[in-house]
Amino acid sequence: FWDFLILFFCLPVVIFNEITKKRLLGDMSCRIVPFMEVSSLGVTTFSLCALGIDRFHAATSPQASARPIEQCQSIIAKLAVIWVGSMTLSVPEILLWQLAQDTSPVSGVVTEYCTMKPSSNLPESVYSLVLTYQNARMWWYFGCYFCLPILFTVSCQLVTRRISSTEKKTECRGTKHSQCESHLNCTIIGLTIIYGLCTTPENVCNIVVAYMSPDMSKQTLDLLNLINQFFLFFKCSVTPILLLCLCRPLGQAFMDCCCCCCEGCSPDTSSEGSADSKLKTEMSSSIFFDKPRESPPPLLALGTPC
Repeated sequence: FWDFLILFFCLPVVIFNEITKKRLLGDMSCRIVPFMEVSSLGVTTFSLCALGIDRFHAATSPQASARPIEQCQSIIAKLAVIWVGSMTLSVPEILLWQLAQDTSPVSGVVTEYCTMKPSSNLPESVYSLVLTYQNARMWWYFGCYFCLPILFTVSCQLVTRRISSTEKKTECRGTKHSQCESHLNCTIIGLTIIYGLCTTPENVCNIVVAYMSPDMSKQTLDLLNLINQFFLFFKCSVTPILLLCLCRPLGQAFMDCCCCCCEGCSPDTSSEGSADSKLKTEMSSSIFFDKPRESPPPLLALGTPC
């Protein structure tokens, strides 16, 4: 959902600015767009960390059937912590950017652009904090939004594989359950790879610009910033598609929802279709919450020793 917000709001603003050299929504967009982009990095980072912890718990649980289905309130609470935490850490971006104007010496056209310069109207204590954030922004980006999710995911995957290799599969962990865990692990690894590839250019550019910015022209810096933004847009576009393709129950549920909306959900569906839909729903909840499907034991005939 946050990726959709980035593509729906930030992408048109950036394209409009590149075409017309005017900033859509003025100073507000200069503050909101960086805030949403950094919040997107935080949401992805903390989501990958939460998924890594979930995979670790799934691997270390003594029995797969001992893990109950997680309640909706618990999931919403985790999402709220991730979103609120990400947006809280991104608040300095609102105070760091502001709108600036420049006149081209050749054409004389006034162009608008966003500059990383705190407003002098801020209170002195807030102004000093924003300046401190600006000075540490490069390494904060690199440590929190790049190293943390990659190292966290790699560590959880290595520990999970070590535990899975030392503890042989018993009857408590059936083949289907093992396949479900393997699919989920592949999904997390794929999301981490896409995130790492799309955020590497931005971190490299930040480090290069931090030490070579006096030797670079404004046009070069603007081009690097534009490239970094489009890498973020590419990540926001590919991540949902990758998630739907790798996680089959989620992709199937999404396709069923789309087909249901397109066909109008005709009420005269057969009982076989409803049973198949119920089975898919059970499979979806099973693969996400590590609860194996168990059939009830058959009832013995009364009065017979057999």
